[in-house]
Amino acid sequence: MTDDQVYLQRLLTEIKGESSPYALMEVCGTHTMAIARSGIRDLVPPNLKLLSGPGCPVCVTAQGDIDAVVAMVQDPAITLLTFGDMMRVPGTNSSLQEERSRGSDIRVVYSPLDALAAAGQMPDRQVVFLGIGFETTAPPVGATIQQAAEMRLANFSVLSLHKVVPPALEVIFGDPDIQVDGLICPGHVVAVTGVEPYRHLADKAHKPMVVTGFETRDILEGIVMLLRQLHRDRAQAEIQYRRVVKPEGNKVAQQTLQDVFEPADCRWRGLGLIPQSGLKIRSVYQDYDARLKFEVPDIEDVPIKGCACGEVLRGRITPRECALFGKGCTPLQPIGPCMVSQEGACAAYYRYTPDKGRL
Repeated sequence: MTDDQVYLQRLLTEIKGESSPYALMEVCGTHTMAIARSGIRDLVPPNLKLLSGPGCPVCVTAQGDIDAVVAMVQDPAITLLTFGDMMRVPGTNSSLQEERSRGSDIRVVYSPLDALAAAGQMPDRQVVFLGIGFETTAPPVGATIQQAAEMRLANFSVLSLHKVVPPALEVIFGDPDIQVDGLICPGHVVAVTGVEPYRHLADKAHKPMVVTGFETRDILEGIVMLLRQLHRDRAQAEIQYRRVVKPEGNKVAQQTLQDVFEPADCRWRGLGLIPQSGLKIRSVYQDYDARLKFEVPDIEDVPIKGCACGEVLRGRITPRECALFGKGCTPLQPIGPCMVSQEGACAAYYRYTPDKGRL
C-alpha cells in the first residue's frame, strides 16, 4: 500500500474502534455528496451516525419563496436568470421549468456576472438574477450589485434569497428531538466567514465542530478530530481544512457582504422562520432589489403532500425513511428539492446507495 493508503487505513481503524453512540452532522451539500460518493457512511460502525443537515441552499429555499418567484415571472417584461438547480424545484403548482415551457423568459447562467452581461445586452428587458446560496455565493452577488450600480444599469436587479448558516444550526441544536453530537462544518463557507461564528456556536451549544475539506482524507480526519473532542468532553471549533481556510476568513468578501447586505428574518424549508438568518439588500442599493422593484409577493408555505424533505434537512430522518423515496420521488421525477439539487441528500442517497436506497 502507498503511504496515503496506510494513513487512510489508520484513520478508519480509529473510527471503527469507536463504541459510543454518536451522531455527527455535515452541514454542507458538497460534504453530503462526497460522503455518499466515497462510501464513508457504510464504512463507519453502526453506532456512529452520519446525518445530513440544512447544507443545500436550493433544498432549504422555502416553498413560499419558490411560489413567489413563479408569480414574479408572470410579468412579461422580466427575464429571470438562475442557476440550473433551481429550474426543477417544485413549487405548489408549478416550477420555473414549467413556466419556461409556458413562455416565461427564464434562462440558466453560471455566475451573477453572466446575468449582468445579459442585462447590458438586453436594455429593453428587466433582468432579474435569482440569488441563492450561503456566505460562499453571496459575496460575488454583492460585488455584481456594486458593479451594476457603478454602471448605472437600470434594468438589472437581484432577488436575494441568500441565507447564513449559523442561525440554522442554533435551531438544530435547540430541537430536543434531534440528537447531534458534533458538526462537520462547511469548508467553503468558513473560508469566507472565518471560524469565529462557529467558535461562538460551539461554546453556546457545547458541541464540537470541525471545519473540513471535501476529499475522503479530509472527511475522515474531520471525523477523527470530532471523536477525540467528544472523548475529552471538549467543545471547540477546529480547522482541518487549513490549506484553504484561515481563522480570520476572507476580509474582502466579508466587507462586500457588510456593504451590500444586512441581516433579515428568513424562512427555511423544514426549519421555519429563523431570525436574522437571511441577507437583505441594503437600502443604498434598493434600485437593484427585485423584491422592491417588482413587489414580489409574500406567499405562505404550503407543504408538499407526503414529502419529508423538511425532516431530512433537520437530520430527524434519512432519505430512505421517506415514504416517497425511490417510489414517487426520483431524480427524473422529483417531488421535493432534496431529490432535485445536485447537493441534495436524497439525490446523494439515490445515486450512490442504489441497493439500499431504492425501493
